[in-house]
This record gives sequence, structure tokens and C-alpha cells, in this order.
Amino acid sequence: MAEGPRKRSGSPSDTGDPPPDAGNDAGKDAGSSGVALKKEIGLVSACGIIVGNIIGSGIFVSPKGVLETAGSVGLAIIVWVATGGITAIGALCYAELGVTIPKSGGDYSYVKDIFGGLAGFLRLWIAVLVIYPTNQAVIALTFSNYILQPLFPSCLPPEIGLRLLAGVCLLLLTWVNCYSVRWATRVQDVFTAGKLLALGLIIVMGVVQICKGHYYWLEPVHAFETFHDYEIGLIALSFLQGSFAYGGWNFLNYVTEELVDPYKNLPRAIFISIPLVTFVYVSANVAYITAMSPQELLASNAVAVTFGEKLLGVMSWIMPMSVALSTFGGVNGSLFTSSRLFFAGAREGHLPRLLAMIHVKRCTPIPALLFTCISTLLMLCTSDIYTLINYVGFINYLFYGVTVAGQIVLRIKQPDIYRPIKVSLMWPVIYLLFWAFLLVFSLYSEPLVCGIGLAIMMTGVPVYFLGVYWENKPQCFDRTVGKITHLCQKFCLVLYPIMEEPLEPHGPGGSDGKGEEGKTIDS
Repeated sequence: MAEGPRKRSGSPSDTGDPPPDAGNDAGKDAGSSGVALKKEIGLVSACGIIVGNIIGSGIFVSPKGVLETAGSVGLAIIVWVATGGITAIGALCYAELGVTIPKSGGDYSYVKDIFGGLAGFLRLWIAVLVIYPTNQAVIALTFSNYILQPLFPSCLPPEIGLRLLAGVCLLLLTWVNCYSVRWATRVQDVFTAGKLLALGLIIVMGVVQICKGHYYWLEPVHAFETFHDYEIGLIALSFLQGSFAYGGWNFLNYVTEELVDPYKNLPRAIFISIPLVTFVYVSANVAYITAMSPQELLASNAVAVTFGEKLLGVMSWIMPMSVALSTFGGVNGSLFTSSRLFFAGAREGHLPRLLAMIHVKRCTPIPALLFTCISTLLMLCTSDIYTLINYVGFINYLFYGVTVAGQIVLRIKQPDIYRPIKVSLMWPVIYLLFWAFLLVFSLYSEPLVCGIGLAIMMTGVPVYFLGVYWENKPQCFDRTVGKITHLCQKFCLVLYPIMEEPLEPHGPGGSDGKGEEGKTIDS
């Protein structure tokens, strides 16, 4: 891979960030501790992470975005199926990268190893600065809104109450994640099962409606009746919104090193989860349209709640409760995976190395989790959360394409590296063509928003050169950082983990990583 020596031990020289004596002592302690991340995520929990992170509140609250821009029921369903297929193709590419570069950190680790430190740091910078804190804050606010709304039937819940409950939700789930990886994955499994059961109820009710003959808007002659003229720009926007609805499909790659048998369970979890989510999304949208006309669906601010009120009668409370439980599980999944991204960045020397340390007994990345929680709580204190999400959504999607392009670059630069899974290059090419189409459309339709997003990302360039590239910092600075790190280590009871060597898998041909390739997927 590109970019020099990797940071694999607790020694300061390995981090590229020579701290003072306090930091050195901490690193030496870590090197002899035998502390390491535990492999506690099995196949079921892996599927729970993917499904739980993709299915948030969107399918319950606002699937109308795709319908509104598509212009007809039939085209909207086609968009849901097509974007699910494109997501599956992207997941195939990430599956190959995940077992070829089996490191936690997901696309950050892949971009860094393939394109170099600066590119990887910019991916990490935008994630740390905006993407994950804002996303987690919005999900937590959605949770608190659906919990408090029944207590305020005639008005909106007070803003301060929403933010306080969202903060409590974040603190509780941060504690669970700090206490035990097993607890965190169990919470994810339970709440993912809960949201699938709720969606299963919606789908069953839709089947019942169809059996009763309520399928007017599903008949081909009516399904493509337009409520506004088809426009290429609006259709492209519907595909973009559909793609965003599948966001989170790559989150399992952030925790690769904690997977049991990642070479088997990473691709298996992807192959199970993405088709499952696509089926659930398409079926739920079909079910909605059996109980509501397109006009009713577009007028609703909470589609699943309206659906429940129409069909469930006195049991209609199930729907808002399902949204609340779904978002609670979404916060847990986002905390779990984003903290591993920050952990991976710190281990590579791109963030303070304290964030790469784990608890001496519980083997959880407590500093990274606390950093994630604090940054999200700060976002809850600002009123510009949704504006920031609009600015950086384009950048997040940009790096999906950069990562998939990296798969092709890696094939060219290192054709003989062992790949347990090797997909046909046709798939990354198809994904990149679709990605480029949406990217160009985004730039054309919202140049100012995309430009501001790029500007926010580029603020990371001077930070990279000052914080990472510049190694010979003043001794007083190194000493101060080392003392703060040592103090925080004592407070959190954390050490730098021992990493497995070598990290790259070796094929059957020998220790040089060359030899027979693994399973090939051509179609």
C-alpha cells in the first residue's frame, strides 16, 4: 500500500508523533500489556450493524422524497429497486477492499493506504468535524421528538426538552459502548430486530390490503400516472435521495478487526443485509401506497404514523414507538462504528494517539467513544445542524466513489496481493458511472452548497501539514501533549493496544502475499 510505515505498536516512533517522556512511558506500558480489541462480532451482529445503520427513521418518516421527485408511483418503486442494486454493487466493492485491507476504519483506511496520508486525512477530517456528530445529533433529536410528542398532543415539544433527552440518549448509549462490546452489539441486535418487526407489520398490512383489492396505484395503468411532468433533473434527484436512504451500508467495514473470521463474515453479512434492506424498503413503500394515495403520502410528515392511524386503529401507537426504537438503535450503531473510525485515525497518527487506546480490562476504545459523544453533544448545542448536513452530504458521497476508484487503482498497483474475494472490475466501473452521474448533477443543481462542502473539507489541508506532516514540533508542545495523554490514560484506565502482525493476509503462495487469489465473483 502507499504511504510509508504503519503504526502498529505502542512505541512513539511508530506513530510518527514523538511525544515527551510521559507519552513514551505510556507507549512502553502498552507494548507489554497484551491488551487488544476483542473479536466479538459474529455474523448475526454484523448483519445487525449494517441493517441497523441503514434503516433509521427515514423509511418510517419521510419516504415521500423519492416519490415527490420521481413524479409517479411506478417510477418511485423503480428508483428504490435500482438504488438498492447500486448499493449492493458498492457493497461488493467494499467487501473486496475489506478483506484485502483487513483494517478497521473503512473507507478512511482504504483511501489512506491507496492514495496516501493527505487524502485519508481529509476523509477523516470531514467525518470528525461534521458528518458523524451532525448525523448522530439528528438521529438523537428524532428519537426524543417521538418520545415526547405524546406528552404534548396539542403543540410541539419544547426545544430544550428535545435536546436534553437527546443528550441523555447519547450519554446512556456511550456508557453501554464503553462498558462492553458485547452489550453494545446486543443492543444493536435487539433494536434492529425491533425495527424489522415493525416494518414487517407494515408489509403484512400491505399484503392484507392487496388481498382486499386495494391496489389501485399498483396497477401499471395507474402506477405511471404523473402528478408532474418527468424532468431529468428531478429524476436524478430521486436517485440521489434513494441513494442517501441506503446510507450506512459501509459501516461494518469500520469494525473489521472486531469481526469473528472477517474474511468470511464481512462478505456474508454484506450479501445478506443489502438484499434484505432493499426488499424491506421496496415492500414498505408498496404497502404505504395501498393505504394512501400519492397525494396523501406527499402531504404526510410521518408516513408510517399516518399509515398506522388508517389501518391499526387503537394500536396506531405502535408506529411512533417503532420510530423511536429505530432511532435509538440507530444512535447506538452510529456511536459504535464512528468511534472505531476515530480509533483507526488515531492509530495511524492522524488524530491524538489517546483516541487509539483501549480499556485495560474491557478492551473498549473509551477515549474514542467519549470524543464521539462530546462532539455530538456540542452539535446539539448549535442550531445549524441541518445546514451543516446539507453542506457535507455531497463530500460524504464523493468519498464513496473515491474509495471504489481505489479498488481499481489497487488492482493496477498491486495485482498480486492476496484477495480472498475478487469481484469483476465491471462492478466498480458500473458503480463509478452511476456515482459520476449523481455527482455532476449535484454540482450542477447546487453549486454553492457543494462548494461550501468542499471548502469545509479543504480546511483540513493546513491541519494535516501542521499536525501530522510536521514531525519536529517544539519540545514544550510535545511535553505538554504527553502529560495530557498520560493524565487521560490514568483517568480512563487505557493503554495502547497490541496490533496483529502482519496485518495484510497472505495467500497460499507464501509469506510475500502473492499466490493464488481467493473466490472470484464475475456476476
